[in-house]
Amino acid sequence: MMMMMTPTKPASNLSPEYPLLGLLAQKPAHGYELHQRLMQDFGQIWYISLSQTYNILKRLEKQGAIAGEDEQQENRPSRRFFRLTAEGRQRFEVWLDSTVGCSTRAIRVEFLTRLAFAESIHPELVPGLLERQIVEIRSGIGRLESGMTKLPPEQVYNRLALKLRVRQLAPMLDWLTECQAAWREDGNFNKILSP
Repeated sequence: MMMMMTPTKPASNLSPEYPLLGLLAQKPAHGYELHQRLMQDFGQIWYISLSQTYNILKRLEKQGAIAGEDEQQENRPSRRFFRLTAEGRQRFEVWLDSTVGCSTRAIRVEFLTRLAFAESIHPELVPGLLERQIVEIRSGIGRLESGMTKLPPEQVYNRLALKLRVRQLAPMLDWLTECQAAWREDGNFNKILSP
């Protein structure tokens, strides 16, 4: 029986669907195993409940990004085994090789997740991801600083908000530059993790 694909819009880039697709790009797995791996590998970045994981997997399967097959178990209920489809792999690959915006949350959650999957699946993408993100942050800081100078002096809180965003992004830029230097030197990030 052929499954009808429902045309739907992919989730936002900050959706946990992408780390789940990434885990399936590494290897096929059962839903519970995927949830465990997500919590083990990305628990400081993402938190989703087991029921959310299963709901996302159902949606991804309905969209045709993953395929599931029931596996019978002796004396236990059957469990669903998932694998990435060609469409799911393409969606993941496009996401993997793109840049995130200039918010600290997007960098902490989305960029860090991309970086982890790039290192494990396509290490050749890491230098480009780092460089493009550095350029994006520098550009974002420039836009914010320019916007601050265009605001009239009486818009104190708008100017303060822009100044705060610049000050939040500056350490992100330093961190990205440090990651880039470590990768160039050693091909990993161990150096910046040591005390």
